[in-house]
Amino acid sequence: MPSERFQFTGEGGHQLAAALDMPDGPVQAYALFAHCFTCGKDVLAAKRIATALTAKGIAVLRFDFTGLGSSEGEFANSTFSSNVADLVHAADHLRETRTAPAILIGHSLGGAAILAAAGQIPEAKAVVTIAAPSDPVHVTHLFRDRLDDIRTHGTVEVQLAGRPFHIKREFLDDIAEHSLAARIADLHKALLIMHSPTDDTVGIDNATKIFVAAKHPKSFVSLSGADHLLSSKRDGAYVAGVIAAWAERYIEPAAAQPASAASEAPRNVVVRETRNSKFQQIVATGPHQMVADEPVAAGGQDSGPGPYDFLLAGLGACTSMTMRMYADRKSLPLDRVTVTLKHSKIHATDCAECETREGMLDQIDRVISIEGALDANQRTRLMEIADKCPVHRTLTSEIRIVTRAAE
Repeated sequence: MPSERFQFTGEGGHQLAAALDMPDGPVQAYALFAHCFTCGKDVLAAKRIATALTAKGIAVLRFDFTGLGSSEGEFANSTFSSNVADLVHAADHLRETRTAPAILIGHSLGGAAILAAAGQIPEAKAVVTIAAPSDPVHVTHLFRDRLDDIRTHGTVEVQLAGRPFHIKREFLDDIAEHSLAARIADLHKALLIMHSPTDDTVGIDNATKIFVAAKHPKSFVSLSGADHLLSSKRDGAYVAGVIAAWAERYIEPAAAQPASAASEAPRNVVVRETRNSKFQQIVATGPHQMVADEPVAAGGQDSGPGPYDFLLAGLGACTSMTMRMYADRKSLPLDRVTVTLKHSKIHATDCAECETREGMLDQIDRVISIEGALDANQRTRLMEIADKCPVHRTLTSEIRIVTRAAE
């Protein structure tokens, strides 16, 4: 996925580091992603969800909160309120430079922040929480043995996920003032709550409280087997797929592209790794996107057709289209064409009519079913036309492939 790196100004005047992940084709909607407490925009869960969403045509803005990752400022000076304000500033930046986010996504404490910020982002139609606490105070359990020290000394260094962070008394005072129940009840946006029943960091009871507080339309999806940080690639891809399918009901569909002379020109096909698995690829051409993969037996996840499947699909589609064009031109009573194809390797010695006499050859078996009230001559002519389709001619002629490194 193409990713644009830039900075925008946050609540405290600091420059916050951001990444805008873009689809290869048209943008169906923009989403704003809030990461978990002390994480960052490049945490695996955020990157994997963003990658999978861009494959669905959804652009994703993720950024580092104040004092985290590559953003300026001191983490110790940040609060839940400042995180919420930074989310609103991020939405403002999208509104000014692209389009305001229609989808808001928050992971863990970022989910609580998204719920608090949603009312200040009017264009947002769909809100998603992933493993989110129902009350931001929940985060204090991560350093509950130091709460008295923080209140006594004002600032204390705590260990979170193996890293040192300074927590101030102001942080505790700030989150104590936030009650999300009223904001959830007044959300007036579609809400999707995603939570693992075995989450040992933020218990499933938090999802229950959010769901009960919310008004319809609201939905819950159980992330069975997932951990709090969505460490598995499969879980991240699943979350993104559910979000994209669910949000489609609530966001405005992308405007149709006007027809133009340029649309008549040959289109590039762009193939890019998703990095969600060993072989998975996104295949994009114009406004269309597909997933390519290898079967499980070959080391893939079988999440999409393989390279030879696409090759056979191109030949099959071209065959059927060419026969249809001929039948319509000749006013033949052709009802339907079905083309079934299979690729295999054969020994050259088994092909009497082939020029190659040694080694192995590629063979494509193509079976064509023709439906309609056609006589024998018409059927014979259509079978002859099948061999004249452009892709067939390409595959049976000399092909020159020019490869060069991208600049």
